Amino acid sequence: MGMIGEFKEFAMRGNVIDLAVGVVIGAAFGKIVTALVDKVIMPPIGLLIGGIDFSQWVWTLKAAGVDAAGEAVPAVTIGIGEFLNTMIQFVIVAFAIFLLVKVVNRLSRKHEEAPAAPAEPTEEVLLLREIRDTLRR
Repeated sequence: MGMIGEFKEFAMRGNVIDLAVGVVIGAAFGKIVTALVDKVIMPPIGLLIGGIDFSQWVWTLKAAGVDAAGEAVPAVTIGIGEFLNTMIQFVIVAFAIFLLVKVVNRLSRKHEEAPAAPAEPTEEVLLLREIRDTLRR
């Protein structure tokens, strides 16, 4: 089998396609969560704390300035607000994945716990039933 045939076999496996679908849906979900955090959750929190725009909240290590050659030197900052936004996004995504895994586990347990068909009676049980029926007569 040539390399193209092997690649086709690999790409058509169910696991690879499932993974690709998961990555696409995960990327879209990440965008939704980012918009939720940046546009819905953080503005009210910033308003409650005193009108802080968290995405602009930085810790300045060195202010912007001009060097000896007259070139502008940008400020050196640590983006605390962006970090907080990212942490909140992570918590939301992790919680959503937790809920999804919990539902899948519950469904798989119910599927496994489905009652099996009753087992066939053993030869001893059949013999005892036969004896019982004979004694009744």
